[in-house]
Amino acid sequence: MQQIVNFLIRNKTFIVFLLLFVFSLFLTVQSHSYQKIKFLNSANWVSGTIYNKTNQISDYFHLEEYNEQLVEENMKLRKLLINKNIEVNDSTLYADSLYTDYRLYSANIIKNSYSKKRNYLLLNKGEKDSIKQDMGVITSKGIVGIIENTSEGFSNVQSVLNSLSEINAAVANTGNFGSLKWDGKDFKTVQLVDILRAANVQKGDTIVTGGMSSIFPKGIPIGKIKEFSLDASKNYYLIDVELFNDMTTLDHVYIIENLNRQEILNLQNSINE
Repeated sequence: MQQIVNFLIRNKTFIVFLLLFVFSLFLTVQSHSYQKIKFLNSANWVSGTIYNKTNQISDYFHLEEYNEQLVEENMKLRKLLINKNIEVNDSTLYADSLYTDYRLYSANIIKNSYSKKRNYLLLNKGEKDSIKQDMGVITSKGIVGIIENTSEGFSNVQSVLNSLSEINAAVANTGNFGSLKWDGKDFKTVQLVDILRAANVQKGDTIVTGGMSSIFPKGIPIGKIKEFSLDASKNYYLIDVELFNDMTTLDHVYIIENLNRQEILNLQNSINE
C-alpha cells in the first residue's frame, strides 16, 4: 500500500495532467456533435476488432465440436436424400429416429490403404455403436466400401479399391446395370462390367448404385464414365469409371443400415431352399 502511495506522490503532476486531459476530451466530445460521432465510431471499431479477434480465438478452440455438429447435420440431410419418400420439414430434419428403410451412422476413418490389391479402411465405430457386417459405407460424394467385420469399438471396411469387391451399379441415365469391380491398377478408376452392348453409354455418364442388393440403396453416386470398350465376347462393355471420391483423402464417412435387410435375406433363403 505504501508503494502505491509513493508512486502517486512521485507522479502526481503527470496524473493530474492525464485526468485533466481526459476531462477535456470528455467535454469536447459532449459539446461537439462531430467529435462525438468520430469518438463513437472509433470506440465501435476498437471494441468490434477486439470482439472479432476474441471470437476467432474461441472458434479455433471449438473447431472439433463444430465439425462434429456439421457431420451430424449432414448425416440427417443425407438420410432424407436416401429415404426419398420423406417429406422434408423441420420435424423430420431434426428427428433422432425416422421410420424409414435406411438408418445412417457417422464415423471417422483411422486407417486407410489404397495402394494394394486388397485395400481396407478402419473406422472408429463398432458393435457397441450398432455397426454390423455388410453395411454400406459412403461419403457425401459417393461410395467407399462395405463393412467386412467388426469388433466392439471398430469396423473393418472392404474398400471399393479391393480386387474382391463386387458392387451392383448402374448407368444413371439409361438404367442398365452391371457389377462394379477393380483391376488393382489405378486408385482413381474402377471397372463396370456386364453392361450389354445395346446400352447407350457415353463418356461422362454418371454411374450410381443399382439398388439390386440389400446393402446400398439405389442412386448413391459412384463416378463417371472415363473410357469404355467391348470385351472379348463383343457382347458386353468394359467401362472405366472415374470415382467421385478421392480415396486417398477420406476422413468422415456415413454407414448405411438397411432396416429391411434381414427380412430380404430370409425371403431369399426360403426361395433357395
